[in-house]
Amino acid sequence: MHLEKRILVTGGAGFLGSHLCERLLHDGAQVICVDNFYTGTHANVAGLRNHPRFELIRHDVSFPLFVECDEIYNLACPASPIHYQRDPVQTTKTSVVGAINMLGLAKRVKAKVFQASTSEVYGDPSVHPQPEAYWGNVNPIGPRSCYDEGKRCAETLFFDYRRQHALQIKVARIFNTYGPRMHPNDGRVVSSFIVQALTGKDITMFGDGSQTRSFCYVDDLIDGFILLMGSPDTVIGPINMGNPGEFTMLELAREIVELTGSASRISHKPLPQDDPRQRRPDITLANEVLKWSPRVALREGLRKTIDYFDEQLRSRRVQDVIVAPALREQV
Repeated sequence: MHLEKRILVTGGAGFLGSHLCERLLHDGAQVICVDNFYTGTHANVAGLRNHPRFELIRHDVSFPLFVECDEIYNLACPASPIHYQRDPVQTTKTSVVGAINMLGLAKRVKAKVFQASTSEVYGDPSVHPQPEAYWGNVNPIGPRSCYDEGKRCAETLFFDYRRQHALQIKVARIFNTYGPRMHPNDGRVVSSFIVQALTGKDITMFGDGSQTRSFCYVDDLIDGFILLMGSPDTVIGPINMGNPGEFTMLELAREIVELTGSASRISHKPLPQDDPRQRRPDITLANEVLKWSPRVALREGLRKTIDYFDEQLRSRRVQDVIVAPALREQV
């Protein structure tokens, strides 16, 4: 008799988590979605609530969780500057104590455990593009440190649990990802630019717009997650996951203005502290060991994301973009 995998997804009602839950259900798994709804929303998983293999638990991963499962995807943590700087101590606790709790659970139930790490472990990189062997250039006491160092410590814990307890781990370093269900007020550049363009507001550009980012469409990233979790036990990571196509902020803004047909103008603001000048993944390892590389071009992904926010605006579920200069960054 074939038994369905029972898979726990922390942060499952968030942007990435909800897409992952949807994909896992599509693939036939039982899904336990855990979220404290600090940044996740019920709307993101509304379409899954009546699914017979879906279970939703309201829980904060900084407290222990006792469930039975075969695999764990640990995605819980605010991932945008506005959200993770709102309560930096809790952000660090979510990354570090949350990792300890999920690793402890994985050890107890002998589950394979996946850590959603981040390109922010590289800080403001002096190596470009960033390979996994690069140790980073991170400010340990700056306003971003709660997130950057929290994720770095979580990676340390994952590898120590593997060395000490022979735990099956997978670690992915996620670069900028975008798509439907992004939070409109999370300070991320794609969602902010799109909503500002659709509402005819000035597009807020921090710095001169020459800083670069690489943008991966959410469906491509979820494909990478599934491939990494299903890879042989010898494939551990960390593995970069992102789109190596590199764009300046000005190029992104102009593309969005064109696709939306907006008359929005660009308004320049001072660049925030510790904002990286360049960010582009080296995905050679993912391509070699997982045969993974993004397939959705930026223009195609932006169209889908614009359609999502346009529908949200028309239904009045999005009112406006809040820009907090002290917190907002071109992530």
